[in-house]
Order: sequence, then structure tokens, then C-alpha cells
Amino acid sequence: MRTLIILGGGGHAAVVAEAAIASGIPVAGFLDDDPNAALRGLAPRLGALAAASRQELFRGHAVIVALGDGALRERLIRESAALDFAAVVHPAAIVSPSARLEPGAFLAPRAIVHTGATVRAHAIVNTAAVLEHDATLGEGAHLAPGAVTGGAVSIGDFALIGLGSSIIPGIRVGDRAIVGAGSTVIRDVPAGAVVAGSPARDLEREAEAPAP
Repeated sequence: MRTLIILGGGGHAAVVAEAAIASGIPVAGFLDDDPNAALRGLAPRLGALAAASRQELFRGHAVIVALGDGALRERLIRESAALDFAAVVHPAAIVSPSARLEPGAFLAPRAIVHTGATVRAHAIVNTAAVLEHDATLGEGAHLAPGAVTGGAVSIGDFALIGLGSSIIPGIRVGDRAIVGAGSTVIRDVPAGAVVAGSPARDLEREAEAPAP
């Protein structure tokens, strides 16, 4: 079995490291710009994130990006596209045999990926989040802890679905959209929009609306 190198050394990276170890994947080390990052003592720091460009460092290792900063995560994914990414699935996650997981995806404890669902490369299904049947979580998108989608929902690339949010069946959420924590999404969300509330409203559009 190949060992894993983690790009990131913060709290989310520690969660990924623990999941990897629990699933039987040894962690060889991690990269992080903070020289004091310690990854809870789970693995040694191998250098700064800039070392991700040194492909010789990764020979024989699988790689996963584990950064909480969405913009930094997307940039690093693009810059490291030649690396050999691997999915990490915590043993307490539930994955349908008909679901599809792409390289670099992460499934946290109690995550559920249901029948016919797809988790694209580098996407995150976080703790106790549910991706229902035939739903798609786009590249680098993040289904935060406790978030739930209905069936056949489509979530765009690098979108963020906040803590405890719910999305009714068949809804489309555009690329890089943000759904605020605790929101209920009952209509499509355009790319780049920021929505929140129950039902979810477009906050930027409301802010731009003229006063009555």
C-alpha cells in the first residue's frame, strides 16, 4: 500500500490524516507554510506548500489536498495537477457500491454518499453530511458538517454548502456559490452567488436592491 502525503497542516488536515490512518493508509508526512505546524503529531512536516512543485518528493506516494482555505485549496489543486491524488474515506463513512468517488475526494466520519451519487475530484463530504441518490458534488466542492442534499442535486465546482444546510431534490448550485450555514435551498443558486436563510435568499442581490 502506498503512503500518503497531505498538503496542509491545520485542523482539517489532521482530520484527513486520522481518517487515512483509521482506514489503513500510512501518512508519510505533510506540507504546510507554518514551520510550527505539527499535524497533532500524526506525521512529520516535509516542508512548505511550495514543495508541492517538486515531483520527486512524491514518488511512490499518494497525495491529498487538505486545506480549509477554499481559494488556497483551489490554487494548490491547479498547481499540483500532475501529482497522484488519492481519495481518503473514513471507515465510519457509508458509501453506496454504485456511488463514484474521484481521486482526491475526502469523506469524513458518518458521511453518507448514496446510490448513484458522484463525488468529483478533491471534493469534501464532511462529518455527518449526506449526498443523496444521483446527486453530484463538483470538483473541490465542500459539503460541510451536517449538510444534506436531496436526490439528484447538482453542486458546482468549488461551491461551499455550509454547516447544517439542506437542499431540496433536483436543485442546481452553481460553481463557487456559497450557501450559508443552516440555510434551506429551494431554488437554483447561480454560479458565484452567496445565499443564506430559510428559504435561502441571494444576499448580494438584496444588498444591491434600491431602498423602497
